[in-house]
Amino acid sequence: MRLNKLHWLSAMLVFALISGVVIHLIFSSNEQPTEKLDYLPINASFAQQTNDDRQAENTLVTLKKQQLTALTIKLAELQSQVLRLNALGERLADNANIPEQEFNFQQAPPSGGPSAIDGETARKSFVQLLSEISSLEVLLKHEENQLQMLESLNLGHHIENTRYLSGRPISKGWLSSYYGMRKDPFHGRPTMHKGIDFAGKEDGAIIATASGVVSWSDNRYGYGQLIEINHGDGLKTRYGHNKKLLVNVGDVVTKGQVIARMGSTGRSTGPHVHYEILHNNKQINPLKFVYRKAK
Repeated sequence: MRLNKLHWLSAMLVFALISGVVIHLIFSSNEQPTEKLDYLPINASFAQQTNDDRQAENTLVTLKKQQLTALTIKLAELQSQVLRLNALGERLADNANIPEQEFNFQQAPPSGGPSAIDGETARKSFVQLLSEISSLEVLLKHEENQLQMLESLNLGHHIENTRYLSGRPISKGWLSSYYGMRKDPFHGRPTMHKGIDFAGKEDGAIIATASGVVSWSDNRYGYGQLIEINHGDGLKTRYGHNKKLLVNVGDVVTKGQVIARMGSTGRSTGPHVHYEILHNNKQINPLKFVYRKAK
């Protein structure tokens, strides 16, 4: 079959195109692969950008964790302050004989009112929330200080009413030795006895003869296990030779409270309590206070 001119022209064009592609491939194979080099900076830039994004994301996560930790710590501090306030409130309510149903510190007080707009809370930043929590913490501390002052004042009035010294330091027993010169039970020589002794059974109750603050609760030379109570106005009482001490230094004790158990510790020949009264740190005869009528 003979080909016309159009067929020949088409064949020539196809041949020329194929030849051109082949020649281009031959020459391009001998050159450096610039295509790869052209893409390297783009790939490197993309990798760097991805790495920066990851670092930014990690930083954001770390920051949120730190913020959450800070808020958790603040919340724990507030909870501790609220617990202290509850304890103070319960003690004050008990001392003031306020009915339980009126001030129940284990339940939230009744409250109400229109609901707050959620968006207002959501728009607050972490710094704003932390600032508000800190302000609340300062307010709670102020309230705690005020309650402590009120408790001290209330306690002071209570002590004032019951610090009148009177009565015996025992619930059961007998007077076994008086104040003044006596024959020492150990060496037999005359010795000044600066208190009075009440004998009784071991483990018998030793009671405070007036309200006050414990200023000594430990072993003391000669006295054995000793309790000393400061009643104010320069008056102190001492209770020696105890078997067991039931109060500690700093404790506030009330008149008639059991503070120790009778024993024979220290310089003693048997179960008894050595009872002293001091005025301006000088022992005085306790006998007139023992037989004094209580107020």
